[in-house]
Amino acid sequence: MKKSSVFNSGLFSLSNFLTNHHEKILIAGAAMLYSFSNAQIKQGTVYVSAEINYNKYDSKSENTTQQNFKIIPTAGIFVAPNLVVGTGLGYTYSKLNYTQALYSGPLISLIDYTGKTNAVTVTPFVRKYWTLSEKFYFFGQLQVPMEFGKLRQDAFVTDVYEPTGYVSYQTLSNDRRHTAIGINVKPGLDYFLNKNWSVEATIGEFGYRSLMHKDEDQLNIKDYNFGLNLSAVSFSVKYVFAK
Repeated sequence: MKKSSVFNSGLFSLSNFLTNHHEKILIAGAAMLYSFSNAQIKQGTVYVSAEINYNKYDSKSENTTQQNFKIIPTAGIFVAPNLVVGTGLGYTYSKLNYTQALYSGPLISLIDYTGKTNAVTVTPFVRKYWTLSEKFYFFGQLQVPMEFGKLRQDAFVTDVYEPTGYVSYQTLSNDRRHTAIGINVKPGLDYFLNKNWSVEATIGEFGYRSLMHKDEDQLNIKDYNFGLNLSAVSFSVKYVFAK
């Protein structure tokens, strides 16, 4: 059989199939389009969520203990289908303890340090959703995180002068306020368990952060950080006030 005959036969069979089933194909296509359009999150929908995180690092070999706690409630409203604006308002706390010995000739200084940071965070954001299925979405989020806090530092220092055995003690304290502002982009996935509850995950972030310290002597210190952080992964649960 010639190749042209095989191709013509195949085209004829395909043509017959499309002719006989075109109505079913159109209905299926329309149903699929309707499903994706219906899966869009409606304008005016409101949701609330909260990010809560606690971790502790304890090293006996380094004589160091560090604790970190964060809680950030978040609210958003869809100003258009699949487009959200919102903000987070939260609190962060961290505590660092360590002991250290410093040697300077015959003088030994034993330091017992404690540092505590308390801060308020504000995170306005814009988020765009893309529908993957009826309950599954991909999103991109642009946010401007801001942090306003204070670091309290206390150190108890014991100085030992070895040749004479003379020992002295001193307590050092310092308060340092800081302000941080940044801008970053986060991709993520959102899965709706039902019309009111969803679980989301953000994976990595790319952005910029500026940190300014001001100590008791009113000395300003500025730090800048710009880059990609693939280890920044977070999970949260949302409650959606479905319309």
